[in-house]
Amino acid sequence: MDKADLKIVFFGTPDFAVASLQRLVEGGYNVAAVVTMPDKPAGRGRQLQESDVKRYAVEHGLPVLQPVSLKDEMFIEELRAIGAQLFIVIAFRMLPAAVWQMPPLGTFNLHASLLPRYRGAAPINWAVMNGDTETGVTTFFLKHEIDTGDVIQQRSCPIGRHDNVEAVHDRLMVMGADMVLETVDAIIAGTVKPIPQELMLTAGQQPTPAPKIFKDTCRIDWSLPAEVLYNHIRGLSPYPAAWTSLADEAGHELTTVKIYETGEPRPFNSSETPAPGTILADRKTMCVACCDGWLEVLQLQQSGKKRMETDAFLRGFTIDAGVHCR
Repeated sequence: MDKADLKIVFFGTPDFAVASLQRLVEGGYNVAAVVTMPDKPAGRGRQLQESDVKRYAVEHGLPVLQPVSLKDEMFIEELRAIGAQLFIVIAFRMLPAAVWQMPPLGTFNLHASLLPRYRGAAPINWAVMNGDTETGVTTFFLKHEIDTGDVIQQRSCPIGRHDNVEAVHDRLMVMGADMVLETVDAIIAGTVKPIPQELMLTAGQQPTPAPKIFKDTCRIDWSLPAEVLYNHIRGLSPYPAAWTSLADEAGHELTTVKIYETGEPRPFNSSETPAPGTILADRKTMCVACCDGWLEVLQLQQSGKKRMETDAFLRGFTIDAGVHCR
């Protein structure tokens, strides 16, 4: 089978998926349709916003399906009528069995981790938050349980000491697009030899979860070690962003701030015993105490304001004695 004869339906929503879709289109693969999320209201005017994948698909004349429910019978019949032999899923919702079992060559997913590590919705964030020095991309065939299917291909990528989640995301996006094409070519050639994830676990090892990130996940707990919080902040920057409250001496909240970047953890000297959340600031710099050292805040965003360097923040917000993070 030639790549132009292989009908593909592509499922995806955010920019992470666009890179792979673009490579398929520019490579001459037959993308017969694109399935993406319905347009959603966003911004102050609550105007409907198209997904990144939809914008690319419309610009390149690809048919677009936007079902509210993936179990809707009309959608499933419309999908079946396309007659695609292969489905590709990248950063999309969980598919019902009636969908992923439909194509004769199967449905494969591109996942941004080295499965079975980091199964779940936020694999890149959790890898950085946990201080990992390596992550990667995996293609695998879908099965009932999320992110558990047999692995087709896998490739690793380093995580630098100063990388935030955006930097890792962008590298994996490009690497993943390459792997999607390689996986399609291997399926066409009939050379795929999937490996069950259970065989990839060493004795006693368990798959690593990467659950969805909520607001409470992003709150900074200053009683933790500085190294843990350094990674926590990198792993949430720039989105959704780690945050903390600034409070006065009486404990009344003054404002909240998102923290996007800090300096390297600096241990306390022998004479320092500050309480976690203590702020040490002058007109240009601001350091916050963790349980075992300081983190210098380099970039932040006060609620209702723009993201800025710390010295700009301190020109408009006075850190009086007793003001602390909590």
